[in-house]
Amino acid sequence: MPFKREKINLTKIESRPSKKKAWEYDFFIDLEGHESEPRVTRALQALSRFTLLLRVLGSYPVR
Repeated sequence: MPFKREKINLTKIESRPSKKKAWEYDFFIDLEGHESEPRVTRALQALSRFTLLLRVLGSYPVR
């Protein structure tokens, strides 16, 4: 799993049935890190090889 390999903590995992096709699901995750961090970038790139669609809905730096 890319997140484990990059030592990224997933703080929330949610799944919902897809509105496009029966028995397909959309997954939403929250993680600790910003998409510009190299480890997060690597994990997202690795994950994209296993998905049909990967979209970052928001990425906010910690203050």
